[in-house]
Amino acid sequence: MTSCGLCDRELAGERAEHHLCAGCTRATAERLRRLPALHTVLAAFLAPAPRPSGAGGTRPAEAPLPINETVLTLRGPGGIVGVLEDWRAALHADLEWEPPRITGTIADRVTAAATGLAVNLPWIAETWPAAGDFAREIRDLERAATSIVDPTPRRRRLGHCLTPTGAGTPCGAPVHVTEGAATARCPWCGTHWPPDTWGTLAAHHDPEGAHA
Repeated sequence: MTSCGLCDRELAGERAEHHLCAGCTRATAERLRRLPALHTVLAAFLAPAPRPSGAGGTRPAEAPLPINETVLTLRGPGGIVGVLEDWRAALHADLEWEPPRITGTIADRVTAAATGLAVNLPWIAETWPAAGDFAREIRDLERAATSIVDPTPRRRRLGHCLTPTGAGTPCGAPVHVTEGAATARCPWCGTHWPPDTWGTLAAHHDPEGAHA
């Protein structure tokens, strides 16, 4: 039995020999889908917002606003496009395919690399030994971009905690997950719920006696 290369959850059943669990595979697919749009939106964050001038009078001359170096790095050759293209090139090499063609604008290249990786994600999750490192770097890349574009983490409700208590009834606490988090944690009993269990939480009705 192996464990998921991203969340370390043990893999069993038909996924016992895979490298990523179903939840981390879905999360990686969603991150690859978002990265081209994040790359485009980051352009608006290259420079800080200008400071408003004082009321009345002539605005004094100011030095040019500095460029946001984090955004510049993410949009530069070694940022989003570089990471995606490096992983796509490694994938092609391991599959003994021709190297990927690199054409078009940076935005075009980001989209092409992200799409090429997403199309092969089932094989990556099942067969590629580098899947864990790949998924981790894609997660970190998406988090870095999201922290600038939308710095307030979003939460969504998954359901109620199903962990049995001493009385044999479910814990029942509302379980939320913060966007980008690897697992969700019950605020009452502390149980960690990895991505491949979130569907189970959502499928269950509120436990009897649970508090929202």
